[in-house]
Amino acid sequence: MCEGSRRDAASTIFDLPDYRVIEALDVPEGGRRVVVESTYPPGCPDCGVVAQRVHSRRLQRVRDIPVAGAVEVVWAKRRWFCDEELCARGTFAKATDQVPRFARSTGRLKEAVVSAVIDSGRAAAEVARAHGVSWWLVQSALTAAAAVLLPEVDQLVVRRLGIDEHRYRSVRWFRTEAGGWRRFEPWMTTLVDLTTGQVLGIVDGRDSAAVGQWLTDRSQQWRDGVEVVAIDPSAAFRKALGEHLPRAAVSADKFHLVKLANDMVAPVRQRLAREQHGRRGRKSDASWAHRTLLLRGADTLSPRAWARLQRVLREDDPTDELGAAWGVKEQLRRLLDADTLAQAWEERMRLGHYVQLARMPETNRLYDTIVTWWQAIEVLIVTGATTAKVESAHTGIKNIKRTGRGFTNSTNYRARILLASAARTVA
Repeated sequence: MCEGSRRDAASTIFDLPDYRVIEALDVPEGGRRVVVESTYPPGCPDCGVVAQRVHSRRLQRVRDIPVAGAVEVVWAKRRWFCDEELCARGTFAKATDQVPRFARSTGRLKEAVVSAVIDSGRAAAEVARAHGVSWWLVQSALTAAAAVLLPEVDQLVVRRLGIDEHRYRSVRWFRTEAGGWRRFEPWMTTLVDLTTGQVLGIVDGRDSAAVGQWLTDRSQQWRDGVEVVAIDPSAAFRKALGEHLPRAAVSADKFHLVKLANDMVAPVRQRLAREQHGRRGRKSDASWAHRTLLLRGADTLSPRAWARLQRVLREDDPTDELGAAWGVKEQLRRLLDADTLAQAWEERMRLGHYVQLARMPETNRLYDTIVTWWQAIEVLIVTGATTAKVESAHTGIKNIKRTGRGFTNSTNYRARILLASAARTVA
């Protein structure tokens, strides 16, 4: 095989667009040293005239993806004369799509590290080690990809929006000026398109100001297109939606409402244990030993579970208050399973009757919450809009945090989440 044919074969295998291999050597430390040069003469960046004369040559090391092992790429870079008499530029260096001006890494290397982090879910530091580059290069590639690949939110048609909060970092404690300690929980709020599941934005905090500012940044046409917003029973979120999305219907999430009912049962059980035994619940107490059974839905209980539940209420509920709390919880679940508004209203009347019979502060507070959020519950029954897609996004966010062993830079954190969500949506 002649020398030219071997070079053409090496260029085909190496497959770096706009370049051809002119030399390939094995280095003593392992790997290969590949020398490449650009394929065609460039045009002047000022006037566009194609160059004909070479001014000088120099070797430039370029970081690239591994090809059958570690590869050291050297670009035999040429500087060219501009022969156009009217052009003020005398000479210029070649730049390509793979290696633009001032670049020291190929475009395909940056694409590879972005794909490894976003599509494969690997940590940036691990990808940097695998490709023999710095963490900063991987992060800069991710930042550049976010600026190019992420769609403008105002250009997306969003009919149903979901809002919920998640914890960005672990709880921190800070000293106050008075010498005491103050608890700080770094929350962030996630906004998701409920139709596609794509994360649209992540804002600091979980108050009305943060969500309101994000909505303010959207165009009026985008805001007018939102028809339904699903949230947990949060007064802060509802305030922001009332101010910035007054025409959108607010839906209270079913999961969070059921959780409020479960959160009502647990304090009742704890209060009864203190009143009856003068202490906290213990394993010997049937209500404590089967505390999770009290939180399960009645429609999910097997015959054995029903028998255990009846034994708990018979043996460890002398005042019938625990059974009353459990009945109120189940009635709320039946209300939320209603198919029509008329059926939901009947279930609400029945719930109010159960609460009156229970006569407990815990059940009264739960019923007051249901009354306060009744309009949003009606929207839930009619539209079925929940924050399930938001919770799904939070699962992906938790995986990103676990893989990265946590984040300290909120900008990088947002970019990683938005890129991963956009990739999943496209796939």
